[in-house]
Amino acid sequence: MPPVPPDIDIAQSTRMQRIAQLAHDRLGIADEHLEPYGHYKAKISLDYLHTLRDRPDGKLILVTAMSPTPAGEGKTTTVVGLGDGLRQIGKRAIICLREPSLGPVFGMKGGAAGGGYAQVVPMEDINLHFTGDFSAIALANNLLAALLDNHVHHGNALGIDVRRITWKRVMDMNDRALREIVVGLGGPVNGFARQDGFDIVVASEVMAIFCLAESLEDLKNRLGNIVVASTHDQKPVTARDLQADGAMAVLLSKALAPNLVQTLENNPALIHGGPFANIAHGCNSLIATRAGLKLADYVVTEAGFGADLGAEKFVDIKCRKSGLRPSAAVVVASLRSLKYQGGAALKTLAQENLAALEAGIVNLERHVDNVQNVFGIPCVVAINHFNADTDAETALITAHMAQRRVQVVQTTHWAEGGKGALALAEAVCALCDRPSTLQFAYADHDTLWDKVNQIASKVYRAKQVTASPKVRAEIDRLQAEGYGHYPVCIAKTPYSFSTNAQMLGAPDQHTLDVREVRLAAGAEFVVMVCGDIMTMPGLPKVPAANHIDWVDGRIVGLF
Repeated sequence: MPPVPPDIDIAQSTRMQRIAQLAHDRLGIADEHLEPYGHYKAKISLDYLHTLRDRPDGKLILVTAMSPTPAGEGKTTTVVGLGDGLRQIGKRAIICLREPSLGPVFGMKGGAAGGGYAQVVPMEDINLHFTGDFSAIALANNLLAALLDNHVHHGNALGIDVRRITWKRVMDMNDRALREIVVGLGGPVNGFARQDGFDIVVASEVMAIFCLAESLEDLKNRLGNIVVASTHDQKPVTARDLQADGAMAVLLSKALAPNLVQTLENNPALIHGGPFANIAHGCNSLIATRAGLKLADYVVTEAGFGADLGAEKFVDIKCRKSGLRPSAAVVVASLRSLKYQGGAALKTLAQENLAALEAGIVNLERHVDNVQNVFGIPCVVAINHFNADTDAETALITAHMAQRRVQVVQTTHWAEGGKGALALAEAVCALCDRPSTLQFAYADHDTLWDKVNQIASKVYRAKQVTASPKVRAEIDRLQAEGYGHYPVCIAKTPYSFSTNAQMLGAPDQHTLDVREVRLAAGAEFVVMVCGDIMTMPGLPKVPAANHIDWVDGRIVGLF
């Protein structure tokens, strides 16, 4: 294939359709139901979406992936390419994605709006501030933090134990220096000195609530349920106790309406919300997904990172809470990544290596097994094509998947847009016509500890789950206090089924160690922090920000 220009060059050269015209022509949405943010992006009115509630739902397609590697898998590009491919074969389709966090944009990853000729645009806007949703989430989170410290400063009528404050401040940037800080220094006028810290916005419980809320009323109720601290007699203190829920809901009220943009092929895309899947539940907003199902016959959505994290949380949290039921799944892989999983060095991945591919296929097979047999979703494997891929390598993976009765489709959407995903679109439509029954990894009535063990054994294939006596006591306390019916949200490295990022392939007999537990009472799940995962990432030695610039009137280096 001919060389493909950089993503940002492709995005900046595309001819976008004005968003009001696209909304009218592709989705039948009139101007009065849109709040434009410039010419090419807009929010869709929540009142309008409420009028669609009696429409039948379209088919929901989940795009997930093998474990990510430095070689790249192309999950987001596959969502975009598949959406465009479905449109090219005459289907009414819409894609639903998460909004990029500025942490990865300026950190390790760069832009996160797809790639090549399978992108969403305006790419620079989407990657940089967009419609201000993340700012609203950070403000709501930090307002609660400010009201909490202010309450303590002005007499502490609730009897809050400052040693048991759990609510952190957030910012949408990787900044390791803010993980552990001390606030309130400088004497009585500045409040009470205490240890505090920052998380990244996408790890905030407010982000999770934002993406799971069904309505503004549901949003406000969930915000009120956030537990921020304990009293001296260890009673929970909530945002509602601090009378913070109303103002927080006001800050988020505009943001809660989903954002409408377009692909390079002028097809509709909803991009809304953005929790990370390694430290949160990793799905776009429920409101956007529901909107897509009412506005189109096929909705293509993405769950973050590999199927062990993204798909598990999509099913066990988002689907469990909402009643959503995907009709089909796509498991994205690249031959380069599979060879890396099989032990090949990064600099050799462009060379044919059947032995490494054979060794690395176990990673993909484990993910496919989880999607099909643990979660009960029929799936197809999409091989994101690179020029160095050989026929022998493709034949090897096709033969392996055939033993599991799973179709393998090679895709070229990165280089060809929707045209390169036509075969995948046909395969997905066929899967959507097959009956399926969604399954969860655990039952609602299982204890919190049992839920972690079920995920560890069924999905990660761990031999055991461990935790310190202090963490076990905290889990038992949450169980006794009535939170045992909540799902669990496991925070761990995305790079391995284990908590060791260097353990590639499909490891088993490993140990999942829960080092911390966090209650997210507003989001209605319990976070189990495992291994050395951080909820405030750091920047790499050479951040992507070093290459982003404004040159001759245009943004360069974004991706």
